[in-house]
Amino acid sequence: MVKKILFIRRDNIGDLVCTTPAIHAVRNHYPDARIGILVNTYNVDAIRNNPDINEIYTYEKAKHAPEKNKISVWLNNLKVLHKIRKEKYDAAIGCGSYSPRLARYTFITGAKKRIGYLKKGMKSKFYNMPLYEPEEILHEAEKTFNLLSCLGINGAPQQLRIFPSGDEVRKVQDILNASGFSKEKYLIAFHISSRRPENRWPAEKFMELGKLILDRYNAAILLLWSPGSEKNIYHPGDDEKAEFIKNSLKPKPIACKTTKLGELISALSLSSLVVCCDGGAMHIAAALQKPIVTVWGSTNPKSWAPWGTRHVILTDGKDASNVSVNDVFAAISTMLG
Repeated sequence: MVKKILFIRRDNIGDLVCTTPAIHAVRNHYPDARIGILVNTYNVDAIRNNPDINEIYTYEKAKHAPEKNKISVWLNNLKVLHKIRKEKYDAAIGCGSYSPRLARYTFITGAKKRIGYLKKGMKSKFYNMPLYEPEEILHEAEKTFNLLSCLGINGAPQQLRIFPSGDEVRKVQDILNASGFSKEKYLIAFHISSRRPENRWPAEKFMELGKLILDRYNAAILLLWSPGSEKNIYHPGDDEKAEFIKNSLKPKPIACKTTKLGELISALSLSSLVVCCDGGAMHIAAALQKPIVTVWGSTNPKSWAPWGTRHVILTDGKDASNVSVNDVFAAISTMLG
């Protein structure tokens, strides 16, 4: 009998959000089970307040804390893994494509059943219930969900799930109120950041798009971005890009510098429509059931399209900067009716 199940999701925000349908399916199949999840400090806010999860274990990647001594970071992470081993989980699921480190983490948990993907033809002492990577291209939500077959759960993933904090929603609402925002207006969120350079849309194009929207619609623009200077080698952000867009539009966008992931989730939850690049914010918006217009570079839509919500993907398959402002505006007009 499976009574304790651990998910391991040690990568990026979007990957973790795409895991939430699998977590929910386990909760429905094993309603009395204790469900834990091991995540990192960077993505943990994406699963806070999730009623399907009993225990959240958080470890820190040394690259996310350059100001800390690496040895102290590693020691703290060992304490987290020791705590997990003491729980004696019945099953641990290493979510994501095969990686040696993910396989080792799954093994170290000490779980009786250790589930994860291997590349075709591989063998591993770390997984005792492995699956081979699917040959066909699947969406990340589907690929993660398929790992549940080892627990007797089959079918298709449902909606992504995310739960904004009430306190943080009120903080963003206060920012909107202070700006004079009227609820009769559309609130169109621009999230202007993306981790991969080829997925970034230029500031000048966001500015031109903003002018078209403000001329045509009774709308306000909520400007969101990854905080920090583009010159920061450890955590580069888009402060300069946001400042350019803010100062180029009249009326000015409502600039909301979200220093925590929970704040970004709350800000997106209040929007009418989200315009963004490929990245974690897009998957958060999908989990919030927001209509999305997204500008892409070379990412494969079959794997990473917004799951379970109305969306338009605009891409030439190579570089987001090649997508025209007029095409994005036409997609927004279709969404708004």
